[in-house]
Amino acid sequence: MDSTRAALVRLQQEPPVWTFGDLRIRRYRATDHDTVLELHREGLAQVGLRPGDGVYYDHDFFRMEDIYLRNDGEFIVGELDGVIVAMGGLRRADLVPGGSSRAFGGYAVTGLPTLDAVEMVRLRVRPGVQRRGFGTAIVRALEERAADFGYRVLRADTTELQGPALELYRTFGWKEIRRELIGGIVNIYLEKRLR
Repeated sequence: MDSTRAALVRLQQEPPVWTFGDLRIRRYRATDHDTVLELHREGLAQVGLRPGDGVYYDHDFFRMEDIYLRNDGEFIVGELDGVIVAMGGLRRADLVPGGSSRAFGGYAVTGLPTLDAVEMVRLRVRPGVQRRGFGTAIVRALEERAADFGYRVLRADTTELQGPALELYRTFGWKEIRRELIGGIVNIYLEKRLR
């Protein structure tokens, strides 16, 4: 099937499972750890970035269940023939170390009766399968999950070096909020209201 013309179809509510052409999207499992960490690092290297460069880090990959799955968040992977080729996550904005959300510069107060803001993070597609709509499928699935949880606003950040990611966010109606120079790299902060 031509994935560029595929529709995102949700097959299962909990844990969530979708299809998008040949791509099967499901919740992260602990056995995926090494593969998603490698995919993250491969995606950064593709644009000349690396964890620890002042912009990107990878500490959350060692606490996936705590940060994403047990705290009103989500982490999903996309598989082609059982091989992980795409991924992305939703992380509560108030769960960022130090109490601030990098994707906005502020945070939601813990303990609020309703969930307010969530960050869309770790969007990656293996270079060999890019331009097939898999990033689009991951964004759609994560936006759907954010709505499931009742979040009001989505936040994200990317860099000027990651043109395809910036283009993808804009295609989905995300608005640029601000820019910041970090370690010689321009970081772009975006937001999308869900309700």
